[in-house]
Amino acid sequence: MTRNDRSEERYENVPTAVVYDTFAEMASQLTGRYLHLSESASSEEERDRWWEKVLQLRDEKRAVSSHDRDQLISHIDQWAAELKKLGTAGHG
Repeated sequence: MTRNDRSEERYENVPTAVVYDTFAEMASQLTGRYLHLSESASSEEERDRWWEKVLQLRDEKRAVSSHDRDQLISHIDQWAAELKKLGTAGHG
């Protein structure tokens, strides 16, 4: 069973509206993390890189239909992995 299969199974009996809410919350958490990293960057270049990620995430979120369960779940998994990779220390 692949990671995506497990995710699909996890959301099997969950209404699409709730999946979308999870998607939106995950995007908000990741945006907050990127903003924190941008604000605490040690150089203007680093700050700009994190800000660019904020804008990319915004565009990604807007591009996903609220009814496309597969894409919603895929992004939830991607963004959760990114948050885990970045860690949550200092997240505010």
